Amino acid sequence: MRTIPPLSDCPRAAWLPLRGVLTDIDDTLTAEGDIAPAALAALHRLQDAGVPVIAITGRPAGWSAPFALDWPLRGIVAENGGVLLHRENDALVTEFAQDDATRRENFARLQACAAAIVATVPGAQPARDSAGRLTDIAVDHSEFTRLDDEAIAAVCDLMRAHGLVATVSSIHVNGWIGEHSKWTAAQWAVRRLTGRAFDPREWVYVGDSTNDQLMFERVPLSVGVANIARFLPMLDHPPAYVTASERGDGFAEVARALLAAAG
Repeated sequence: MRTIPPLSDCPRAAWLPLRGVLTDIDDTLTAEGDIAPAALAALHRLQDAGVPVIAITGRPAGWSAPFALDWPLRGIVAENGGVLLHRENDALVTEFAQDDATRRENFARLQACAAAIVATVPGAQPARDSAGRLTDIAVDHSEFTRLDDEAIAAVCDLMRAHGLVATVSSIHVNGWIGEHSKWTAAQWAVRRLTGRAFDPREWVYVGDSTNDQLMFERVPLSVGVANIARFLPMLDHPPAYVTASERGDGFAEVARALLAAAG
């Protein structure tokens, strides 16, 4: 297995150009759907220091909405780049990467694909958060249902046969129609929420699984929390560094390093 340098090896100079943090949510900030106390405290410290944090997740808009209001984030891009949720005057604003007509057309195709997966792949079940999904579908592989690697690959193959993009997170297989991704989400959200064009050299990205590897590839300072070890054999583009701790405690390590360098 490849060796990734520990976050403690990251030089202070690498942190100095940073303006903000981009992060996954599941198993990066949370465990079993709940945010880790260390991660929540880290988000508050970053907010107090004026460091914007934007989350980019495969979770649905419906699941993400309360956290976009309650957590100290600039916003959340849900459904792997399909939906942006953020606060304006204490109200939730929801924006979409695709227009209404495109979303209506895609919805029927997405539901047909989901039905085919359940009918074809033994044990495959829609994610329990599917009711909150507006622009994608998700199949559970590790949250409440367990699918082995062969079944996960079969789900991905069916999604692609139906014309979907397919990615695997730490808990779900996500599928959607369109060119959006976590990378386009970063470009969209940074400009929309900070008023600045997205320069990947000015942001750190934190993640934990295979659906983060586009960001690991394109953001120079990328960090995997320690539980990424499960997915390293599947990654063509691993993160630049890895934390000593898992999940939200690992995210807190990233925040401490950034704030220490800035101080």
